[in-house]
Parts: sequence; structure tokens; C-alpha cells
Amino acid sequence: MTQHDDRYAAPAAAAGPAEATGATAPGVATPMLNRAAWVRILPFAAYMLFLVIADVLERLGVAPGPLRWLYPVKIGVVVLLLALFWRQYHELKPLRLRLPAALTAIVTGIVVLVLWVSLNADWMTIGAAPGFDPRDGGRIDWLLVAIRIAGAALVVPVMEELFWRSFLMRWIVHPDFEAVETSQLGLKSFVITVLLFGFEHNLWLAGIVAGAAYSLLYMRHRNLWSPILAHAVTNGLLGVWVLVTGNWSYW
Repeated sequence: MTQHDDRYAAPAAAAGPAEATGATAPGVATPMLNRAAWVRILPFAAYMLFLVIADVLERLGVAPGPLRWLYPVKIGVVVLLLALFWRQYHELKPLRLRLPAALTAIVTGIVVLVLWVSLNADWMTIGAAPGFDPRDGGRIDWLLVAIRIAGAALVVPVMEELFWRSFLMRWIVHPDFEAVETSQLGLKSFVITVLLFGFEHNLWLAGIVAGAAYSLLYMRHRNLWSPILAHAVTNGLLGVWVLVTGNWSYW
């Protein structure tokens, strides 16, 4: 892993004020969503689309059994898109994170997990989460469990952090988000991203806490692998907790 924003530091230092802040030169139009934006949006959009599809199919009366297999398909599509665009995710190369930053991310992920399963009062939730029950006839389908945990711990953190932190958090500062360094991220981008991330989840307050923690890691370490690692720890341990306790609604 690397502090990926360093690749913008040299040009910014040598450039004028407009270039240093990621602003576009006078007379040059910057598209609201460029190609770099779309390759970070599409995996996330595909994931969310499958949530809508699952909800529609459930309302149409499709049995829970077949619906459970939508998750492997969803993860497969996201993995395919991430692989297709992988060379364009400059912030993920190389895969390196210093030990202190890695330890901080791991501890943060554990703390977020504890808060996630604790912040569950009625006023802290929106609606009822359908969850993911891997049982078939009362017996756990371990293949589904393995896919669920692998997807949640290995795929979702990469997909979501590319969207929420690397893209949206910097895009709020300027549409040419790849030219925005983490040192330029301010309160506005932090608050908007954290709130949107929080209300994406049924446990909105826990989501806000998690979003704040992951965003602070990103801003502190200037390395996207830091929030990815924390996010992976939270999701992976949550899967273990769900299996042990049987609280399927947290999935």
C-alpha cells in the first residue's frame, strides 16, 4: 500500500493556486462525472441495484431460498467490475500500509464492530433490515456462509471505500477528484460523506459512526488501504458474530 495522494503533491507544489487546489483553469470545462468517477461509481451502483432487485422479487412473492443466491451473483458482478477497472484504481497501488497505520485500522475496525452491534435502539434504526439467513430447512448452508463472509470482508470494503472515500469525499471538493489531495479534504466533504454513508444503512447511527471512523483513517493516513482494512475487519468479525449469535438481521 502507498500514500497514493503523493503522486499529486509534486505537480501541485509547482503549479499555481488553481492547480494546487484541484481547480480547473479558466475557460476549461470540467465534467461533473469523468471516466475516473464512473469506474468507481459503477461497482457500487451494481451492488445497490441488486438490493433493489432483491426487494422487488421479495415483494412479488419469490421464496427466500432462491433469493439467498442473489448475493453470490451480486458479489460476482462487483468482482467482475472491480477486475475490469483495476488498472485505473491508482490509489490501490501498491498494496502497502505501514505497521502503525495497519494496527490503528485493525483496532478501529474492532471498535466499530462493537458499536455496530450496540447502537441498535429503536430511534437508531430506519425500518427493519431483511438480513441474510443462510439456513435451509433449519441447517446452515456453509457454502453460502463462506461466500457471504468473503464478499463482506474482501469485496465490499474495496468497492465501498473506492466510492465513498476515494471518489465522493474528494469529488465534493472538486469534480476533478483525482487531483484533490487528502490534505484538502475539509469539514464539508467529511460531514456529507459520513451522513450519506450512515443513512445508507438500516442502523443509521452505527453507520454514521463507522463512516466517521473510516473517513478519519483516510484523512489521517492518506492511504485508502487504511479504511479498507478497518472496514474489512468490521465486516469479517460481524460475520463471525452473526454466526455465533444467530442474529441474521445484522447481515
